[in-house]
Amino acid sequence: MWVARATTGFTLVELIMVILLVGVLSVLGVGLFTRSSAFSPLLATQQAALAGNPSNSVTIRQTSNAFEFEAADSLFSIRREGASVAYQVAGQSGLTPIPGGGFTINFDRMGRLAAPFSGQSLQFQISGDSDFTLCLSSLGAVYQGPCS
Repeated sequence: MWVARATTGFTLVELIMVILLVGVLSVLGVGLFTRSSAFSPLLATQQAALAGNPSNSVTIRQTSNAFEFEAADSLFSIRREGASVAYQVAGQSGLTPIPGGGFTINFDRMGRLAAPFSGQSLQFQISGDSDFTLCLSSLGAVYQGPCS
């Protein structure tokens, strides 16, 4: 009498399919992440401002060759490469360039914009090789596109 032995494990085809599936999902995930955070130093510095920053503020500076984002003792910079940043309170007309001394944004304990912009959203226009708009909503969310 012949008894079939129970086998355990995965076939080669099953292993290859899992590896392919994980690879496709990771490529899609990385693509979505990089697209949604195309120019998000504002988001990164806002999070830094809220994490261990007793002043709950972020200062944006435009130097001759870089954009600087400062939160407490942390400083993050990006090369300008000819780009410039201007801002305006959403719903108002006229863009204001970031002043030489910097532009400070304050947040409350909940991550919302605080005085002098409480209850208002800030719209940033980045100009250079390509122009785009970022919105810092009154609730503290950063997204690409105009504030609505």
